[in-house]
Amino acid sequence: MAKFATMSWSGQRDLSVAERIARMYLNIGVVKLSVEQPYTWSSGWKSPIYCDGRIALSYPNTRTYIKHELVEVIRKKFQGTEAIAGVATAGIAQGALVADALDLPFLYVRPKPKAHGMTNMVEGEITQGQKVVLIEDLVSTGGSSAKAAAALDLSGFEIMGLISIFTYGFDQAQELFANAEIPFVSLCNYDVLIKEAVEQNLISATSLTSLQSWRKSPADWQG
Repeated sequence: MAKFATMSWSGQRDLSVAERIARMYLNIGVVKLSVEQPYTWSSGWKSPIYCDGRIALSYPNTRTYIKHELVEVIRKKFQGTEAIAGVATAGIAQGALVADALDLPFLYVRPKPKAHGMTNMVEGEITQGQKVVLIEDLVSTGGSSAKAAAALDLSGFEIMGLISIFTYGFDQAQELFANAEIPFVSLCNYDVLIKEAVEQNLISATSLTSLQSWRKSPADWQG
């Protein structure tokens, strides 16, 4: 996880990786906050936040920064990685960029087996025992990430870990990964993003209280 920010020699506060990504996401519209008119997730949950990491791919500086930080996590925490896998669909592009930077094989995991042809769920060269790191754009409940990891495991890969660019930090995701014994790292998280939104005066005190309430109990949040 990202370290706490420190102070630079000039008196300007150095930003952690998480803070830099939070600032980028807010500035280019990857993350949208709306307490008064919440978004509806596919699960039916009402949410005051919407995150679309695919937008970051249209911004070369942001895209490249994220790629470099994902590469750094792999080099520091998952030494011996032999392949990179992206979680479809949002994890595919960034995963491919990371695999290219590391000169490693790339594959991706569908949410369900293809309905025709070879009916693959894992797309790419299957190498038994190959050590793979899974790249995810966003982790919410963790279900899609855990499902992708299970598919790789069934295909014979050794799961080194999962890295996301952003996570809401829900307890159920942490518990799911812990139970599945999947090491998990995220470059940025909800708490850091909300703190950055406060510093940029993007949300009011009332909205902050509501955003914090949603984070604690998203299924029961009413706005």
